[in-house]
Amino acid sequence: MIQRLAIFCGSSAGNNPIYKEEAYQVGKLMAKKGIEVIYGGGKVGLMGVVADAALEHGGKVIGVIPEKLMEWEVGHDGLTELHIVKTMHERKAMMADLSDGFVALPGGIGTMEEIIEVFTWHQIGYHNKPCAFLNTSGYYNKFFSFIEHSVSEGFLSQQQCDELIIEETFEKLLVRMG
Repeated sequence: MIQRLAIFCGSSAGNNPIYKEEAYQVGKLMAKKGIEVIYGGGKVGLMGVVADAALEHGGKVIGVIPEKLMEWEVGHDGLTELHIVKTMHERKAMMADLSDGFVALPGGIGTMEEIIEVFTWHQIGYHNKPCAFLNTSGYYNKFFSFIEHSVSEGFLSQQQCDELIIEETFEKLLVRMG
């Protein structure tokens, strides 16, 4: 059962208002279901929206942020817990250790790097936690085309591909994650 879920998402809100709306619903639903948010510790962008929504609805939010980002004053100061680490590597390792699963909301290169790294760890047996994409308004459709191309070209097995959880609503995604 999922008690803590790592959320990877943008440090900006993006151009489509639906991303911010969905991020708010993710934080709210996690709080209502008693699932703790584990995330990158920022107060900006979709990261801040998820954290604020969870806190607003009585949820617990644990942030893990590198010192450098704290120096840039983007760290959230109202969290249940905030861990300040030295590097991004330490951040990702701690988030993985604290979490029962991983979800990518819309975001940029950092978001992609984080979810792909934990999916890679899953592939090679470092963990057996679910990895998922919340495909809000088809945000990740082009990426999924690349994944399918990787399968057809023999660089990713269909079995590994099928282990990714992809949903357009967070409610359905949570059901599939267990």
